[in-house]
Amino acid sequence: MDDVYYDPYDYAIDRDPHPVWRRLRDEQPLYYNEKFDFYAVSRYADVRDMSADWRTYSSASGSVIELIDHPEVLEMMRNMLFEDPPIHDLHRAILARSFTPRRINDLEPGIRAVCNEYLDEFDGTGRFDFVRGYGARIPMVVIGMLLGIPESDRQHVRDLADATVHRDEGQTDQDPAAQLALLGYFHSLIGERRAHPRDDLITELVQAEVPEAGGATRTLSDQELQQYISLIAAAGNETVANLMGWAGVVLARHPDQRRILVDEPAVIPNAIEELLRFEAPSPIQARVVMDDREVHGRTVPKGSKMVLLTGSAGRDDRAFAEPDRFDVRRRFDNHVSFGHGIHFCLGAALARLEGRVGLEELLRRHPAWEVDEEAAEMIHTSTVRGWATLPVTV
Repeated sequence: MDDVYYDPYDYAIDRDPHPVWRRLRDEQPLYYNEKFDFYAVSRYADVRDMSADWRTYSSASGSVIELIDHPEVLEMMRNMLFEDPPIHDLHRAILARSFTPRRINDLEPGIRAVCNEYLDEFDGTGRFDFVRGYGARIPMVVIGMLLGIPESDRQHVRDLADATVHRDEGQTDQDPAAQLALLGYFHSLIGERRAHPRDDLITELVQAEVPEAGGATRTLSDQELQQYISLIAAAGNETVANLMGWAGVVLARHPDQRRILVDEPAVIPNAIEELLRFEAPSPIQARVVMDDREVHGRTVPKGSKMVLLTGSAGRDDRAFAEPDRFDVRRRFDNHVSFGHGIHFCLGAALARLEGRVGLEELLRRHPAWEVDEEAAEMIHTSTVRGWATLPVTV
C-alpha cells in the first residue's frame, strides 16, 4: 500500500478529503508532512483533547497554518482566536456580553423575514445559486444588522472577508491586501460610532471598558476594535455560508433524508448537528506545540506545528457509528465542528439559529432541488471548506 499523503493546499484532496483522512486515522494517526513541516492528528479523541489543552497546544502563534510562519501578517490579523489565556479570556468576555441568548433569539423574526425575501426573488425562475443567492446572504445580513454595517456595504464586506482566506491553486500564503482593506473599512465605522453612537455591536465595543492592573479601566484601541470587528464579520459569515452550502449539497445527495425534514420540520435542529459533523465548515485548525510531546509512540518536538483535523474527527468510527452515513435522526453526544475548550465558537448559537431558520424556510418553499455539480465551485483555503457557487434547479 502506498504511503498516505495529506496536503491542505492541494485542490484535488480538498475537493474530497475524506478518503485521505480515513487512511490517516487508520494508518497514521500522527501524520507528518515534510514539505510544509507540520504534524497532524485526525482521530476524534486526539482533536478533542488537543483542542482543550491550550497550555501544550497553543494558539498564540496563530490557528491558521500559514500564519504561524508569518508573524508579521499574524500581528495585523490578531484576534482572540490567536490568543491563549489570560488575554484570550479577557477579550472573549467582552464579546460574550453582546452574544447573549436573548439578543440572539430576538434576531429570529428578522432572519426569517430575510430568508423569505431572498426566496421570493427566485419564484418562477426554476434555478438559483444556493450559496450566493441564498445561504451566504443570510449571515451577511445578520452580521450586518448586529454590527451596524450599512446594507449597501454588506456584499463588499463579505467579498473582502472571503478574499482574506482564499488562495489560488499552488498558493500557500495569504494576500494581506484584502485584510488591510477590511481593517480600513472598519476603521471608518469606528470613527463614525465614536462621534455618533448607535444601537449596534460596534458602538458597544467602542464604549466597552477593559479592566487593567490596579483596578483601572480603559477603552479598546482602534487596532483592537478593528481586529474584533473583522473577526465577527469573517467568522460569522464563513461558518453559516459554508454550513448552508453543505446543506444544499448533502441534502440533494440524500433525498430520503431531505424528505424527512420536509415532513418533520422538528428534526431540522438535529439535522444541523449532523451536517456539522458530516461536513465541518472549518475542518482544519493549527496549533504550536509548547513542549516535547509523545503522540502515538512518536515524539513531537517543542515548537512544531500541529494541525487538528476537525473535519476528520467527525467521521471517526471510534466516536460515531457508521460515520460516513448521513442520518438526520442520528443521536450523538457531541462533535468538534465548533471547536472544543476555550476556543469553542462564540457564535455557535447564532450559527445554529441561522441554519435552522434558513432550512425551515427553504424546505417549506422548495422541498426538492438538484445541484449542478459540474458548474459548482468550491472555495479553497487552508482552514475553511465549502462552496463559492452552487447552482440548483427546483
